[in-house]
Amino acid sequence: MSFRTTTGRALALATACATVLVATGCSALSAEATPTDGAPFTGASATLATLDTIPVKGRAPKTGYDRDLYGPAWTDDVGVAGGHNGCDTRNDILRRDLTAVTYKTGTRDCVVLTGTLADPYTGKTVDFVRGQNTSSAVQIDHVVALSDSWQKGAQKLDAQTRKDFANDPRNLLASDGPANQQKSDSDAASWLPANKAFRCAYVAKQVEVKAAYRLWVTQAEKDAIVGVLATCPDPVATGSSAGSS
Repeated sequence: MSFRTTTGRALALATACATVLVATGCSALSAEATPTDGAPFTGASATLATLDTIPVKGRAPKTGYDRDLYGPAWTDDVGVAGGHNGCDTRNDILRRDLTAVTYKTGTRDCVVLTGTLADPYTGKTVDFVRGQNTSSAVQIDHVVALSDSWQKGAQKLDAQTRKDFANDPRNLLASDGPANQQKSDSDAASWLPANKAFRCAYVAKQVEVKAAYRLWVTQAEKDAIVGVLATCPDPVATGSSAGSS
């Protein structure tokens, strides 16, 4: 197997996006992104304020859902960060989230051969080795699952926006394969990471993505998110502010 090793992912990318919008023109992922995508948890109150802008509705039928409606899996032909950089989205996220990464020679540091994942969902360390029987140990999770998005507004999005959604780095995390399979298409009301230390960032990411793509949440989902935020730094405020002395 031919490969090369890099000690600095910054060498693999020429630019970084300071702000990522749904229709951004940026074409590269941040070389210095953290394992949770480089977007730090901004606090419970900020997340709650965004959550309160998201409509609360019932779950729509799954009728008509098909993965193909979100475009080819891991296509590079998207308008979000990483789009049109010559590397498919799966490898972009592996490169971002793994450490000690090695690449297949001749792929311009695109095809990831090996690396180590500090899995946010379980807190475990997972070794990634590309291969027919080994690649599935590390999977790329849609934090807001595609099926969940379909039932909460994405069926009304145009084809390009759905394709962007499916490849938006804000909505993608490299994760432990079995944990990702267990999550499936659950929302926050029915699944949360076993790693409690990551739950604040996890629900914040779901809120960020749903707000960005104008999706909605169910009441049970909103209640679950608020419950998590109540345990997070900058806890959800209850009642009025403290009075002056």
